[in-house]
Amino acid sequence: MTQDPYDVRDPYDDPQALGLVLEQGRGSLPFALIHGEALVACAAWALGDADVRLVDADLDWESIQLNEAPLVLHDPLCPMTPASFIATCVSEALATGAVVVGARPVTDTVKHVEDSAVGATVDREALRVVCSPIVLPAQVVASLPGPPDPDFARAVSSLAAEHEVTFLEAPPEARRVASADDVAVLEALTADRPQVR
Repeated sequence: MTQDPYDVRDPYDDPQALGLVLEQGRGSLPFALIHGEALVACAAWALGDADVRLVDADLDWESIQLNEAPLVLHDPLCPMTPASFIATCVSEALATGAVVVGARPVTDTVKHVEDSAVGATVDREALRVVCSPIVLPAQVVASLPGPPDPDFARAVSSLAAEHEVTFLEAPPEARRVASADDVAVLEALTADRPQVR
């Protein structure tokens, strides 16, 4: 059997979800260490443990579309997202055909600002913090002219304009880090978790 060299599917298996760890635009933080491992490595291992086939971020979009498979976008700044949660998001996307997004509830007080004046408090119940993953069903992958924005919040906003989006509440360890201090907090939060590798 001859296989297209850009088709990363195993020709003897059912289509498997493909995964990308998106490190671009995130500076050097994806290479910081948590539990002795780089954040980007932890994110990649979580995809593998969720039975998602990791593909090179440099693979062109048309080659990804050829696979006719769901695509999981994983943010290395959410390095401790459990593989079980990623697998749940993939299952939900396959079952519903919706884009599935991991998100955390907003816990900070949020205010409206009008003409540089602080206004009314925003109801937090309607707010979410996008974290990881974003799962695109195969039909969504096929419909996009190019890869989604690597900024997850912008990607979700853009996808929601054209596709149904479902948010699943991510566990606390899936939180996004923005600094070395955040990494230290996440490391403490996940101290009782089995070794990453």
